[in-house]
Amino acid sequence: MKHVAIVGSGLAGSLLACYLGRRGYRVDVYERRSDPRVAGAERGRSINLALSERGIDALRRIGLDEEVLRDALPMRGRMVHPLHGETNFQPYSVSGDRAINSIGRGALNDALLDAASATKGVTIHFDHPLTSLDPETGTLGFADGSQAKADVVLGADGAGSATRGLMMAYAGDSFTETVSFLDYGYKELTIPARDGEFALDPGALHIWPRGTSMMIALPNPDRSFTGTLFWPNSGAGSFASIGSPAAVERHFREQYPDLLELIPNLVDDYRHNPVGLLGTVKCAPWQILGRVALIGDAAHAIVPFYGQGANAAFEDVVELDRCLDATGDDWAEALPRYELGRRENSEAIAEMALANFVEMRDKVADPLFKLGKNVEHTLERLLPGKYVSRYELVSFSTTPYAEVRRRVKRQHQVAGAVAGTLVALAAAAIARRVVR
Repeated sequence: MKHVAIVGSGLAGSLLACYLGRRGYRVDVYERRSDPRVAGAERGRSINLALSERGIDALRRIGLDEEVLRDALPMRGRMVHPLHGETNFQPYSVSGDRAINSIGRGALNDALLDAASATKGVTIHFDHPLTSLDPETGTLGFADGSQAKADVVLGADGAGSATRGLMMAYAGDSFTETVSFLDYGYKELTIPARDGEFALDPGALHIWPRGTSMMIALPNPDRSFTGTLFWPNSGAGSFASIGSPAAVERHFREQYPDLLELIPNLVDDYRHNPVGLLGTVKCAPWQILGRVALIGDAAHAIVPFYGQGANAAFEDVVELDRCLDATGDDWAEALPRYELGRRENSEAIAEMALANFVEMRDKVADPLFKLGKNVEHTLERLLPGKYVSRYELVSFSTTPYAEVRRRVKRQHQVAGAVAGTLVALAAAAIARRVVR
């Protein structure tokens, strides 16, 4: 029986431990932080997750979906809050009944840690920051001077992965890494319950689009909302330019007037919650020597604007499990196969996530955008199963991300041709009337 070490007990690492433990492996998980179930989550760092079909599918395969979704809140569309005018609801699906699920990162991580801890063969070691790694022997070193050894080492330690850095140090020029940061950051705010009830509609993801910036809010089981500002890091209307209590209140009065009375601790949250980074991580290769590999954000971190970071990481776990099935648990063959199967898909969702930021920030309040969505839903009704929106393919199916990108491109070409034909027919009809 092979011994597997997983670095990182976050969402991907904990789920991976469950999968591998159920395959009969002896699994040791090493986490740099203290147990979050005891220490609690770091202030202002949760970013609520939008769990959708890809993530649910991964949980369903090991019987965790119902337990996890018990604490989730379904959101069936976007509620757009323009600066001027009434709010408007934009459903995610043509039927209006499909939903993505709001769940706190901490709550999901706790549930997965509980499941991993209860899995035979799995042991979790907290307060173990990784400091050294020998890929040839599978020897890991930790900050307290202790060491461990495993047949296979899997880095699930997030965008700032120590495992990735040590792989790069070992592989030298044969290992490439690019980290592309947006000139945007994020900061969390809390919209508490009002008289014991939700202050906003809990069945929607709320968006305040403001052109070069935005705020979103997702519901929580305690009837609060977690709000997240996505603002530029510098320039006018940025985190750098808005710091004093008076400036914070003035900016919200100008840009988010409906939120002022909903966030009683606005200034305190704003001044004390940290600004998080937003970026895309790419690297190659994801594995070396057929015994050390990266998974989830450690291999391909993306910006959060499609709500697919955790869902994509969970899909990595499913793909690795498939590769182990296909190779009879031959890791030297399974790890390269896993990378080959996931790389194109990770690049596709990274691209779509960046594009969706522009859509959420700039377009959702535009009447032409809303008209386009109505046309898209009409095509879906007229061509069921043949024309499916990108959002539905990404969020409500397990169609590979790269295939989603190709299919949507084909659909847009067909839709464009149909629209062109209709315009031409209309023009011809008008011309005939003029001639008469």
